Amino acid sequence: MKDAKKWLPGAIISIGLIAAILYFVDLPKMVDALRSANYVYLGIALAIGFIWMAIRAQVWRTLLRDRASFRDVFWTVGEGYLLNNFLPFRLGEIGRAFLLSRKSSLTFMEIIPTIVIERTMDLIYTAIIFISVLPFVVGAEGSGRTAYIMGGIVLIGFVLMFILARNNKWALDLFHKLTARFPRLQQLGGSFLESFFSGLSVLTDGWLFLKFLFWMTINWALAIVAYYLIIRAFFPQADVIWAMFGLGMAAFGGAIPSAPGAVGTFEGAIVFALKILGADESSALAAALAMRLYNYINSIVVGAIGLSREGQTLSGVYQELMSFRNKQGKADGA
Repeated sequence: MKDAKKWLPGAIISIGLIAAILYFVDLPKMVDALRSANYVYLGIALAIGFIWMAIRAQVWRTLLRDRASFRDVFWTVGEGYLLNNFLPFRLGEIGRAFLLSRKSSLTFMEIIPTIVIERTMDLIYTAIIFISVLPFVVGAEGSGRTAYIMGGIVLIGFVLMFILARNNKWALDLFHKLTARFPRLQQLGGSFLESFFSGLSVLTDGWLFLKFLFWMTINWALAIVAYYLIIRAFFPQADVIWAMFGLGMAAFGGAIPSAPGAVGTFEGAIVFALKILGADESSALAAALAMRLYNYINSIVVGAIGLSREGQTLSGVYQELMSFRNKQGKADGA
């Protein structure tokens, strides 16, 4: 029942958005758009998707200070996206920390901060891309305010993480003082914070952080190229502004509570973005479905191969993660 309360609101939002999209879309026209799409562009975009996955693995490996092999990180990235696409509660992030901790010398709590940093920087890049194209998009003023607010909140959070990384000894000493009367909490929390701050230390290493930004920039540039090709496959008149605006909207749409894989919210965001840019809803939905398939193929191929190499199944990993999460919850409440 507790789990249902967590996933039910997202499921309702997804179902509502899917119903709204289907109400406004001409399905035969959408099918025609899929049939007449430029499949050369779609094929190139699909190939770029696998390169994107490899670069994403390098992004994460840089944050991990190369303490795990590229091969292990690459397969784990795919596994994480596979989990996010098909399992509830956005288990992909916890899942890849859990899975990588079992095939490297890194602990779960050392890995988690790197994922937090990576995802935080993703939101910052999203806000930058989104805001940079707003002057060229008519009718997106309201979306711009949302982007500014979200970007500002994320930036503040990032600054706070940097301050914690620079003053981790002070933070640990303060924690120990405040929990002096609670030995169990002090032991568990102290161990947690030490590992967490160890992961955050990448923020204080200038050269390492520049390497991280370099790979992250390439990663996002590839995403823009892939989205551009997919959109051009359906709208020959599209330019790179369409791709950047669509990518930004898709990222913000993915942040809304939804069913696994941002079903409904992702499509709604893409259709909304392309509609603002002058596209019709039916062809816009065709492009959104192509993007959905692009994401699924990448995660299924890389993630499924990664799981099979380790003798794992999706259901098996789900059960392990739920058991792990329950154990963590009991430990935190002890």
